[in-house]
Amino acid sequence: MATLTGTRGTTTFPVGGFGEASNLKVAWGSYTFAVNPTAADIVRPCWVPKNARVLGGYIQGADIDTGTEELDMDVGWLANGVEAADPDGFGNFDVITGDAVTGVKPEVGIYFNLGGVLYTTGPQKFSEDTCLSVTVNVDAHGGGTGILTLVAFYVIDY
Repeated sequence: MATLTGTRGTTTFPVGGFGEASNLKVAWGSYTFAVNPTAADIVRPCWVPKNARVLGGYIQGADIDTGTEELDMDVGWLANGVEAADPDGFGNFDVITGDAVTGVKPEVGIYFNLGGVLYTTGPQKFSEDTCLSVTVNVDAHGGGTGILTLVAFYVIDY
């Protein structure tokens, strides 16, 4: 198990997003898998600031699993001192396929909308700066290398 941190996911990277509550803001970060990730790896792509209310977002990237897909990743957040960690709070995506889908995703690659709590309890508010996370449950069958980007849309909600 390893913690894999993208440039925008470091604790020293400035957390953006201050301004009027109704202004839509974006947190995003990428991580490039140079080798196949292993089960229990945690990717820290980016942070959202204190009082962020995440409205939606997505993960996208290269089709990093070739052959018979078995790459299984979840998207959530790490504990922030107030809210508990929820590794699949924004999506338990099961096996990630990079296959093209007619009328939805015309190119080969990963693209999944964030869901989880957004579908069950609505937009997720964070009381402190919070690191968003991608947890690897099962490594890729083949390949396992390429870039993955997490994008989260939020507003500041005092």
